[in-house]
Amino acid sequence: MDKKEASKRIQNLREVIEEHRYNYHVLDHETMSEAALDSLKHELYKLEQQYPDLITSDSPTQRIGGEPLDKFQKITHQSRMLSMEDVFTFEEFQDWYGRALKVSGAKSIDLFCMPKIDGLAMSLVYRHGILETAATRGNGTIGEDVTMNIRTIPSVPLKLHGEDLPDRVEVRGEVYFPVKAFEKFNAQQEKEGKQTFANPRNTAAGSIRQLDPAIAASRPLQFVAWELVSDLGQKNAEDGFKRLQTLGFKTAPEAQLCVSLEDVKKHWYALQKKREKMDFWIDGMVVRVNDRSTFSKLGVVGKTPRGLVAWKFPAEEATTCVKKIEWFVGRTGALTPVALLDPTWIGGTTVQHATLHNFDEIERLDVREGDTVVLFKAGDIIPKIKEVVSRLRPNGTHKTKPPSECPVCGTAVQRREGEVAIVCPNPRCFTQDREAMLHAARAFQIDGLGPAIIETLHENNIINRPSDLFLLKPDDLTSLEGFAELSSKKLVDEIQARKKIGLGKFILALGIRNVGEQTAIDLARHFGTLQKFLDVSREALEEVEGVGGIVAESVIAYLSEKHNRELIDAYLDNGVTVTSQASLASQASPAFLNKTFVLTGSLTKMGRDEAKEKIRSLGGKASGSVSKKTDYVIAGDEAGSKLDDARKLGVKVLSEAEFMDMIAKS
Repeated sequence: MDKKEASKRIQNLREVIEEHRYNYHVLDHETMSEAALDSLKHELYKLEQQYPDLITSDSPTQRIGGEPLDKFQKITHQSRMLSMEDVFTFEEFQDWYGRALKVSGAKSIDLFCMPKIDGLAMSLVYRHGILETAATRGNGTIGEDVTMNIRTIPSVPLKLHGEDLPDRVEVRGEVYFPVKAFEKFNAQQEKEGKQTFANPRNTAAGSIRQLDPAIAASRPLQFVAWELVSDLGQKNAEDGFKRLQTLGFKTAPEAQLCVSLEDVKKHWYALQKKREKMDFWIDGMVVRVNDRSTFSKLGVVGKTPRGLVAWKFPAEEATTCVKKIEWFVGRTGALTPVALLDPTWIGGTTVQHATLHNFDEIERLDVREGDTVVLFKAGDIIPKIKEVVSRLRPNGTHKTKPPSECPVCGTAVQRREGEVAIVCPNPRCFTQDREAMLHAARAFQIDGLGPAIIETLHENNIINRPSDLFLLKPDDLTSLEGFAELSSKKLVDEIQARKKIGLGKFILALGIRNVGEQTAIDLARHFGTLQKFLDVSREALEEVEGVGGIVAESVIAYLSEKHNRELIDAYLDNGVTVTSQASLASQASPAFLNKTFVLTGSLTKMGRDEAKEKIRSLGGKASGSVSKKTDYVIAGDEAGSKLDDARKLGVKVLSEAEFMDMIAKS
């Protein structure tokens, strides 16, 4: 066979192999035995070895190849890979829908629903129809180049189907380890005396992050596409799904267009019933505004698009054994007990830790090392211990005792009168410093500054207290692992952009014990300026609505500490500007002042959070539950059990129109 004949044979072999790959891995229909297909691949391989200049990057023989990498390179996403807002109830989902209607101005919105597959998010970029790069989500802006590993997944087309494609096509989806294949893989690992793995999700992610592509190739990973990012003429998400299939991708199964909230609810329940039979883990349902122009119009808040939400499945329970109880130090010095558990699956993940809140909770449950316990988990929240199965308690266990000293710095701990928390009184405890910096970063709303980066900066003595963040320069970061020149500049620019902050957020950033977000806002509204807050007396604090003796004592204790005053001065010296806040008295309306409101159902004119903020701005209180002290219940569309509670207790119920009229007159 001469080169011309070989070239034609090579092309034909590639087309036949691709056709059967697509049928099997995308359509789940085997049209040729694995042995026969291997034979064709072997013939193709031999011809390409004979004529190496005929090898192309989209050839089936190029799925596995190349030497192990020294490290992953970084890839900047052309458009950010955003995260999703989570909701856990139909009422919360209604609120999201109501906000979407309000912002878009639409009377109704069609919704495209699909299972939320618990895998590793991936962005694939094709140039002239050929796979060029594959990148992880990373921080949403910059991910890792894992192209060599993704090429080994048979359900990822190396070449797109179709003609007249744009020069660049981007597709996003999920890499997962099929459950049955994972169980078979683990059984083989155990048989061979090798390491077994905890769960499919972590194993899929770990496989893709191996520097040697042969490791990923040895594991039967799969890829499903869930978004066609590039504009190929699709007008909506449903069209995009269909186009993904014609391009050669396997798409998320059980995807469905819903034209009403009731349709969405039915599909959510249907997916729950089917989840155990699916060959991948799902932890909820993704609901997306179907129309692309409406989705774009809704925009993005922070890192979350308004047109997309994840409706999570309900909490699950499981049993396991407590191996050990350890104590961790938070930003206020409070010690939190955490139970180390025998690994168990719950809510779609492997769990090895559970919070115990405080020593009173340990005594209430009488939880001991060695106990069998019932775990409760909702969404991605760290699981809690619901109860101890006392009949399974082993002999020789002992009641859990509180620690006598801080596990980090060794300082003798204290338990203040009237409080449940055990605290480390050392204000310079290393862990407290680190947690205080992370808390401040969140209060200042600094994107991209998470626990790992804070810990790295702290351990390298680049920052020692929260105010040091505003002195950071790109050169301080570039010497650290994981920071390139571009990412260093980006983080510093983000921090500098957050130097201006409202008084309420600044008070929250200080991390004063017993002062949460709402209390910080109340203090800011009452005192108006930072200087008035700093000069405050205990008596003045107790005049603030909602501030009692415990909060007042905490504020006075904080402001009397020299190092806390020095921290505030350092913030100001480092360029932070704290803006004044209008007092509540100047905004309050007699109709709202000191009245308690409860929201239920979906509002079409404003979202739930916006409504709560409006109530507070006019002097009212927004509560989450109905009681005899409730003044009004605002009932939107498809109101829930709170409406029934209001009627039983004789609480006045307002329609949305009446609520909006009340605001207009205030």
